[in-house]
Amino acid sequence: MWYIWWLVRCQPWRVLRGSLIGTAWMLGLSVRPYLVARAIDDGLRARDHRALLWWAIAVVVAGVGLAYLGIMRHRTMTFVREDASARSAAVLLRQLSRIGAVLPRRLAAGEVATVGGTDITHTSAVLTMTGPGVGAVLAYAFVAVVLWSVSPFLALFVLLGVPAVALVVGPLLRRLERVESVYRHQQGVLTTRAGDIVAGLRVLAGVGGRGLFARRYAARSQHLLAEGYRVGAVNSWVQALTIVIPGLFLAAVVWLAARMAAAGDITIGQMVAVYGYAAVLVVPVWFLIEGGYQMIRGRVAARRIVALLSLTPDDVASPGDGTGSLPAPDHPAELHDPTTGLAVPAGRLIAVAADDPAEASALADRLGRFVVSDVTWGGVPLAGIALDEVRARILVADHDSYLFAGTLREILRTRAGTTDADISAALRTSSAEDVVDALPDGLATPIGTRARTLSGGQRQRIRLARALLAEPDVLLLIDPTSAVDAHTEARIARRLGAARAGRTTVVLTTSPLLLGCADTVAHLRDGRIVATGTHLGLLEQDPSYRALVARDSEPADIDGALR
Repeated sequence: MWYIWWLVRCQPWRVLRGSLIGTAWMLGLSVRPYLVARAIDDGLRARDHRALLWWAIAVVVAGVGLAYLGIMRHRTMTFVREDASARSAAVLLRQLSRIGAVLPRRLAAGEVATVGGTDITHTSAVLTMTGPGVGAVLAYAFVAVVLWSVSPFLALFVLLGVPAVALVVGPLLRRLERVESVYRHQQGVLTTRAGDIVAGLRVLAGVGGRGLFARRYAARSQHLLAEGYRVGAVNSWVQALTIVIPGLFLAAVVWLAARMAAAGDITIGQMVAVYGYAAVLVVPVWFLIEGGYQMIRGRVAARRIVALLSLTPDDVASPGDGTGSLPAPDHPAELHDPTTGLAVPAGRLIAVAADDPAEASALADRLGRFVVSDVTWGGVPLAGIALDEVRARILVADHDSYLFAGTLREILRTRAGTTDADISAALRTSSAEDVVDALPDGLATPIGTRARTLSGGQRQRIRLARALLAEPDVLLLIDPTSAVDAHTEARIARRLGAARAGRTTVVLTTSPLLLGCADTVAHLRDGRIVATGTHLGLLEQDPSYRALVARDSEPADIDGALR
């Protein structure tokens, strides 16, 4: 509820305007029965044509006024809803950018997609009840007061009727909240699975696993379908009662008014007015029930949004002063990982060959501060430095990192001031000039999401060029050439050192070509650095290193490729 209240406070004057217009519209609905009653009693029954005409004109004017108020109410509430949706989307986008790599470990992709889509919509829909919802309460009270002047008995019947409606619908709304929460969670899980299947469809087809995953998805879908039926069953009762209860309520009021008119307790005009008041009451009663339904869905959605917003960039508190405000080195400095014993000297190209790829990934996460660790940077605990500073100066470039849709120039231009000459230089370093040459419009060619129109090797070289163009103080490359051929790999290995001269570069790989071009090579085995030196030196001195990186056959013209 606090999140919904925050959305309201972000646009108080618009919500207030909507409430005033909604209240005026609701109260205006109650005016017309009074005008019709006066037209009957003062004009029709008294045979006063002049009075009848004036009251008829008043009814028409009231109708026009109500139409205008209805338009403005809907217009204002639409602005309120869209503003709330935009604000929710903005805070979620900022949160996703802030927490970064923590997100995949804490929340499934399907959950994020569901929160960013359906949950935002449901939460924003709650705000549309701020106008007619307030007006419904005031209109209900106004009609009760007017009916009191006609018949205290009818007024008491109306006053007690709506609380009785709430008692009937209330338990159903609470049950709806429970089943809706379960359904929303399972929907996010299924969305995640669908995304995983689509992303790996080519691989699944290659290993013959498409049928297996399709059956698993179908089974999960059937389970979600059963939960959907539970939600639909409760929802159908709520929707049915939203229609039936106001109708029964109206019928009871009309029956009582007709009996009183027949007994002479009220006039014919008053009976018609009572009927009109009861008909008007259907609107606020419907809004109150519908508002309760929207509130339940909104609360479930808001809790899911708040859960995402509650995620923090680090899994535990930062060391040091706990505020992430320790000063970062103002010049190139050494990175040190006590867990493995790796020391990364400033301004050097160092390669790490790991027996276990998982250990290499864990090392990159620590050095890039994607997890909290004891890594130091220039003697300062990395976890105590402001995260924005770390992200601006230390870049972890995964070989399968995401490529957003856009022109190739937009994909590569990761910082302000990047020129086409800079892009060309980065493309040459990553040996990706042929990728641009093959595109119909060169750098201006639109590339789809994940660049699926490019081959795996082409995508990898584009990712490498993008990482180089970011020009971070420390660049960590994870298997940057795993999808390219040996000749292309050799060119990249030769050019990478020159492109990153004077800046710190860490390459996590077992490629002999990249290892051979590194200033220093570190062998990571069983979670510790067991040997350091040059590639040739380690081949001679470390049998386990030689077994890890040696290949059965090498291209005959590697030297030519390096040139």
